[in-house]
Amino acid sequence: MVKEFKMSQERYEELKRELDYSKTTRADEIAELIKEARGFGDLSENSEYDEAKNEQGKLYSRIAELEEILLHAVIVDESEADLDKVSIGCMVTVTNLDTGKLLPVYKVVGSQEADVMARAISEDSPFGKALMGRKVGDEVNVDAPRGVIRYRVEKIER
Repeated sequence: MVKEFKMSQERYEELKRELDYSKTTRADEIAELIKEARGFGDLSENSEYDEAKNEQGKLYSRIAELEEILLHAVIVDESEADLDKVSIGCMVTVTNLDTGKLLPVYKVVGSQEADVMARAISEDSPFGKALMGRKVGDEVNVDAPRGVIRYRVEKIER
């Protein structure tokens, strides 16, 4: 089974730009570094050459990863989502039922857009999976390293 990568149109375009840059400008830069490093002599003791080859390996690996993601990308049309249920693209407010604390707003996103620091949670994460398809007032249980945490969906916004 092939994994689908759900994402917004903006994220898809961002990854395409990164792929284009990696295949052209960045690949040329690394090729030039390798060429310069070869000029330093003996390759067996040439740290500049080793470093440039390592960078080239990382770049090729990232290019392959980007191509795989873009090949299996599924663009999520947030305007077609059910407004009453949690889905990709919505903002969700929840209460931790164990502490009674109302948590800051989270945005539910595809796995390629997740960013914990920006409170963008992946629909593939345990928390995201528990929230998907839920309505205001629904209670969910999330398996966490320290045990099960209970939440209640308070608000869903687009």
